[in-house]
Amino acid sequence: MAIREYHDSDLAALRALHSAQGFDYAFPDLRNPLFLTKLILTDDSEGAQVTPHSSGPSSYAAFPLEPMSDDLPVTDHGTRVTNHENRAGNCHSQNAEAGSSLIVGAAFLRLTAEAYLLLDPHAGTPQQRWRWLLALHAAAERDAWQRGLADVHAWLPPQIAQRFGKRITQLGWRRDDAWTPYCKKLLVRG
Repeated sequence: MAIREYHDSDLAALRALHSAQGFDYAFPDLRNPLFLTKLILTDDSEGAQVTPHSSGPSSYAAFPLEPMSDDLPVTDHGTRVTNHENRAGNCHSQNAEAGSSLIVGAAFLRLTAEAYLLLDPHAGTPQQRWRWLLALHAAAERDAWQRGLADVHAWLPPQIAQRFGKRITQLGWRRDDAWTPYCKKLLVRG
């Protein structure tokens, strides 16, 4: 197995994987710059079938999949160098042809935003606080849109979720219980 960067020639195989999963969501637009991470998992073991769209060498380096070690160096963009890269000195010295491997998986990370609202619960009247919230909401929505964000998420504290949830529904927010959210806290390793 190896992990490498996504290449446009992977698109047909990824669409097939997406379709095979049968989940009810549209295939993501990988041209969108909000996709900061686009990684492809390949299998070049004996018996693996080559993806039909891949032919010839790729300009992307393929990295063997190995457990990460805390003592490995970190690249300029914050990812750890694999043991293979570390031994080789650079990833291109022992590059496998990405086009000769079966794509068995992919991971994409799209930038999104989490909303936080800080509003003095003792200042003004309830009507004034609502007007203040509307002003902040409109400004934050404009700012997020201008920065290219496609969505914003809010997690409401249980004690206000029902009442405040009704309020923000009026502003176009929707409660989404169709998918179960999970969070991965990324640990700083130094």
